[in-house]
Amino acid sequence: MDNSSVATLGVVRKTILITGASAGLGAEMARQFSAMGRTLALCARRAEELERLRSALPGPASVRVLDVTDHDAVFAVFGAFAAEFGTLDRVVVNAGIGKGRPIGTGGFAANRRTAETNFVAALAQAEAAMEIFRRQGHGHLVLVSSVSALRGLPGSATAYAATKAGVSALAEGIRADVLGTPIKVSAILPGYIRTELNARLRAPLMVDTVVGVRAMVRAIEREAPRALVPGWPWRVLAPVVRHAPLRVLKRVL
Repeated sequence: MDNSSVATLGVVRKTILITGASAGLGAEMARQFSAMGRTLALCARRAEELERLRSALPGPASVRVLDVTDHDAVFAVFGAFAAEFGTLDRVVVNAGIGKGRPIGTGGFAANRRTAETNFVAALAQAEAAMEIFRRQGHGHLVLVSSVSALRGLPGSATAYAATKAGVSALAEGIRADVLGTPIKVSAILPGYIRTELNARLRAPLMVDTVVGVRAMVRAIEREAPRALVPGWPWRVLAPVVRHAPLRVLKRVL
């Protein structure tokens, strides 16, 4: 059975854990899933923001403070949520940062932090989620990558794009391990989606938070193995991004 058949069979992932849930894409995913009647397990570094979000949600939610770069805490928090709810049906590995500097310009600390948060911490989250899913015999792992994963990017985006390419490859490898089982794996590749975290960014094809996250949620609900979101224009642009000469990409990105 492939991922796309799950929605057809009517499987509903009732209990959803989202990391990086205090702001941006994570907070909006929480709002939209809560409006769909799901029970949420939300974690992020900022307790006050998590509590503010939880109090505004229409449905049940539990919150725990988590810095995903604290790997022991990742396993502990995921395990505590699983024990609290009895099961975790879906885990959305969303926490990430976008800091970076061109390689070789003295920005190693920022690039290392990006790598540790976006890839190493994603690996820890995937490990913790998959241990739970393998034990309970079902689940849906969602890794939030980026359209930046399609190609190596210049300047301050180099390390970020590399981490997101790693996240996409991680998702595919895990999916290969569990093909034909009740454990499903999705890589979601958002394009430019406006959030409070990138409010000053002037990027082409930017969509607002609600619209962009609605596309993400639809892809997650389909349990698509890999989804570029919003589908328009990114499904059309993806081949261009992958194959355009680097000198062209450097001018437009």
